[in-house]
Amino acid sequence: MEAATTSSAFGLTDEQSDFIAAIRDFAEREKWEVPEDDHHSTEVAAKMAGLGWYGLQIPEEHGGSDGSFLDACLFLEEIARGQIPIGAYGVTLICVGALNRFGTEEQKSDLLARVARGGTLAIAMSEPDSGSDVASLKLKARSVDGEWVLSGSKMWCSYAHKASHTLIVCRTGEASERHEGLSMIFVPHDAEGFTITPIDTMGGRETSELHLDEVRVPGDALLGAEGNGWIQLMGGLNYERTILAASSLGLAQRAFDDTLAYVKERKQFGRPVGSFQALQHRLADLATELAQVRLLVRWVANLTDEDPTRMLPQEASMAKLAATELAKRCALEAVQMAGGYGYATEYPMERHLRAAVVTTIYGGTSEIQRNIIAKTLGL
Repeated sequence: MEAATTSSAFGLTDEQSDFIAAIRDFAEREKWEVPEDDHHSTEVAAKMAGLGWYGLQIPEEHGGSDGSFLDACLFLEEIARGQIPIGAYGVTLICVGALNRFGTEEQKSDLLARVARGGTLAIAMSEPDSGSDVASLKLKARSVDGEWVLSGSKMWCSYAHKASHTLIVCRTGEASERHEGLSMIFVPHDAEGFTITPIDTMGGRETSELHLDEVRVPGDALLGAEGNGWIQLMGGLNYERTILAASSLGLAQRAFDDTLAYVKERKQFGRPVGSFQALQHRLADLATELAQVRLLVRWVANLTDEDPTRMLPQEASMAKLAATELAKRCALEAVQMAGGYGYATEYPMERHLRAAVVTTIYGGTSEIQRNIIAKTLGL
């Protein structure tokens, strides 16, 4: 779909409203089994790619359908709300953003075209001893005879097991400042010495540990400039946080929708539990917060579309903090309001909770987001 201009800071065009309706219709019509430990279906991704939806943010010359960042955020919210099993799309979109900003034409022609067909890309920043403190990472890449040779480990790499390539954030040089000497290199998963080990978590097997043992890749696998990795990361973190916020908003809305449906049907003391004021007020508060966070996420997406190079540390961190904390709160309320049934795997509430808890951790914890916001306030 072509990039659309919104009529106001928060309004949607008719085309965007129709886009949302089409995704919801897709979610209602399509029937799929979502395994407990696998939230991404390559088959469903290919179907959505056939509709042009996987090519959002990808130029037409590389097989995409263009589309604004707001369009992509609307898509992220709706696939989470509709539980469409393409969980790898968010991290793939993060890589798409990095390619659009720093990629060569050759890299774009190859990797963006893969995504437009429904492919997955992953990014690896965290390491066993480097989480929130990204600048402390140790994985090294050295230049040897025109190639990059990478050695080290990465942790918590979302959907690496579904990807064709992972964008590795690594150390290519020594510097007096920790933030210097970092670079970003795309590693194909068929490279010799590259291994992926899935990590069992309470949310399934969506993340992995990566080990690189003298992995060799061509010199042109470098994304952007050598030693410019930290600046490139900072330019993309705002983009990443808004992506995670949009997905978390969709999860929050789904948990709320399922809870609302449940309390309207479940009867105790001779009437629906939703008729009790204690639950009504809690649901009213959640509905209000959902509306507020939706406006916030769309506002940040609009700001990004106005100037993709603009840094939005405060706004993006606010969106990520608000959306992920709301997702966790909606999921907790879903379990509580459903009582014992909320704890049972027969109902979706406990699954929503397991999915929501991690959103306040990955992509920068809620504590890190608060630190960033405080810093922008001059504190």
